[in-house]
Amino acid sequence: MANNKDKALREHLLKLLEGKGAHVDFETAVKKASVAVRGKRPKGAAHSPWEILEHMRIAQSDILEFSRDAKHISPEWPTGYWPKSAAPTTKTAWNQALRAFRADHAAMCALVADESTDLYAAIPHGDGQTILREALLVADHNAYHLGTLVTTLQLLGVWN
Repeated sequence: MANNKDKALREHLLKLLEGKGAHVDFETAVKKASVAVRGKRPKGAAHSPWEILEHMRIAQSDILEFSRDAKHISPEWPTGYWPKSAAPTTKTAWNQALRAFRADHAAMCALVADESTDLYAAIPHGDGQTILREALLVADHNAYHLGTLVTTLQLLGVWN
């Protein structure tokens, strides 16, 4: 019975990480961010689409690496979690950030899906965190900032 519960929990976590339940998913949102708007901060918004994407990438990478590497050092809070510029600094930066985000997201999903991963065990180098908590943190953080990305795109007039 516990095995079925564990399998069900992993399936629910993976669906939550995919973000296709209660709101728009990541891929749909980032497709709306054209080159012309990626570095723009609309009136009423704190960040540009680029800043939001890069923040999501950095935070997700930090959570993933903390989850699997005792030697990982997190960026300085809060400045290390945000890009220094409102716009991508190169023509390829946006696509590089997308690739890195997707790769780290897939790695977190693989960690959750791996039946040898004890979702409930304390991470040895942490202070009580578990893989379950870290996966929930990734899902929550990504959902929150996906919402800010959509709102920013609405303010920029590219989301209807």
